[in-house]
Amino acid sequence: MADDRPRWREDFPVRWDEDHYMTRRELAKFLTLGSGLLASVNVLIAFIGLTGRAPAAPVRRIAAADEVAPGGSLLFRYPSDDDPCILVRDAAGRIDAFSQVCTHLSCAVVHRPGDDVLACPCHKGSFSAREGLPLAGPPTRRLPRIVIERRGADLVATGVEV
Repeated sequence: MADDRPRWREDFPVRWDEDHYMTRRELAKFLTLGSGLLASVNVLIAFIGLTGRAPAAPVRRIAAADEVAPGGSLLFRYPSDDDPCILVRDAAGRIDAFSQVCTHLSCAVVHRPGDDVLACPCHKGSFSAREGLPLAGPPTRRLPRIVIERRGADLVATGVEV
């Protein structure tokens, strides 16, 4: 007796009554609930970010005020030991401090007292030693300023202005 089933049924034996498939309604419900969950998590993260407190910057002694000669500079690390900074004293005695990391490609900037600039030797960029603003070269962003206070005979770092 010949089998009346088509030959392709032997190669693809799908039993529709046993197959578990998702209806369009179930897919739409799944996508709606998933999107709602992702949106609510984003709102929660934004709320935590807006209401969370920024960690307080540590107060750290940098040097004695008379250690840095007029026209000189001093390297130090702040707020952590992984963050190089540079303190600059101009000829008039004004003290400024900045991150030593160039805002272009993170090379270390050096003080050139004759020009009163912080120079990046990697791509010939330079920054103002007073404001940290870019003067020449590829950098377009200013150097982060380190807030320095004079406490008695000491210079103390109290924060970072980005």
